[in-house]
Amino acid sequence: MKPTEQNKMQPVYVIDGMRTPFLKTTGGPNPFSAADLGVQAGRALLMRQPFHADALDEVILGCVSPAADEVNIARVVALRLGCAVRTPAWTVQRNCGSGMQALDTAVRRIGRGEAALILAGGVEAMSRAPLQFNSRYSRWMGQLVRSRTPLAKLRTLLGWRPGFMAPVITLLKGLTDPTTGLSMGQTAENLAYRFGIERESMDAYAVRSHQRAAAAWEEGRMAAEVTPLYDAQGQIYAQDDGIRPDSQEEKLAKLKPAFEPPHGRITAGNSAQITDGAALLLLASEAMVEHYQLTPLGKLYPAQWVGLAPEQMGLGPAHAIAPLLQELEWDMSAIDLWEINEAFAAQVMACSEALADGDYCAQMLGVDHALGHMNPARLNVDGGAVSLGHPVGASGARIVLHLLHALGQRHLKRGIAALCIGGGQGGAMLVEGMGGPS
Repeated sequence: MKPTEQNKMQPVYVIDGMRTPFLKTTGGPNPFSAADLGVQAGRALLMRQPFHADALDEVILGCVSPAADEVNIARVVALRLGCAVRTPAWTVQRNCGSGMQALDTAVRRIGRGEAALILAGGVEAMSRAPLQFNSRYSRWMGQLVRSRTPLAKLRTLLGWRPGFMAPVITLLKGLTDPTTGLSMGQTAENLAYRFGIERESMDAYAVRSHQRAAAAWEEGRMAAEVTPLYDAQGQIYAQDDGIRPDSQEEKLAKLKPAFEPPHGRITAGNSAQITDGAALLLLASEAMVEHYQLTPLGKLYPAQWVGLAPEQMGLGPAHAIAPLLQELEWDMSAIDLWEINEAFAAQVMACSEALADGDYCAQMLGVDHALGHMNPARLNVDGGAVSLGHPVGASGARIVLHLLHALGQRHLKRGIAALCIGGGQGGAMLVEGMGGPS
């Protein structure tokens, strides 16, 4: 059974998708802007198609923090890819859910017959998050500009203080909830405490994420969805560079708590890595699939979006999965694979615990019975953000793209991609592969 809304819509197919390697931040800007990442992913993707970029009806991209010279980054990417000038392009922002929001919007537009061929996904260059002047410096500069006489300017200049130059790190600002004052890591600490998730369990989960991602690369399962990046000096970036195949629980146990020292449980080792990357998908109507004789990767359905308390934001996937399963009239066993964005190991583990907790399901999810744990053997089978990284605007698209490939490689049919969203939201999307039993 398909979602109620989908029964009223045309089917929407993913005909192909491509992402860049995810590059971790190393203390300075990486070689690629967010638009560069989007263009390189999009160019490789379009080169595999039997149509040109000017055949696209629309371009929709998610991005949380575009640079000042990349405002409406979807339009920048679209024009650099060779889309027709008449092709509209626009950018969406739902924090960590931005890439999935772009896909959801495209699904709904194609499903309603308002478009037939859309390029959608997400981009982010977190290493290029700007440093800003603080408010004291801004006020001082404003006073200097308003000073009209040489004497007034001199007095203002003499009022300058070294503290005016203390920078505002916008990345840290963006990773802090403005309504609660809690960092995303602190919200994960809340979940670890609430569900009794121990540090050792988180570290074991993180090791498994790295091992699964390393195996996926070694066994060639990432090749179809990742295109190499090339910088201006000709250097090639071929793979996700945050994966640590030699990751061990003993090593992770030595890391200090990152958000609640000295007794916190969340560390850099069991959290998502801060990275740059892009993930783009081509969505098409059935008519376009037939017209170009395309072989789809699978189908997408409208996403389920929910809100919840910001200080518990990591439970967003559980809150979105529950109503989606109810609408489908399925239980957990009907889902062949789960792709849950690993903002934190504790956060993914807490979602599984919440879904298996009868009291939580009844009180918080509106379900009169426990839904059950997500089977670890079916969850993030090729690793996740702990090992690959989490470029916030792109992750929602990456998990959907990878889920399609994972289903196809294993001849499975049904998957759910879900993620938590800073500010207290969650999103979940049903993904249907073209193989496997009906």
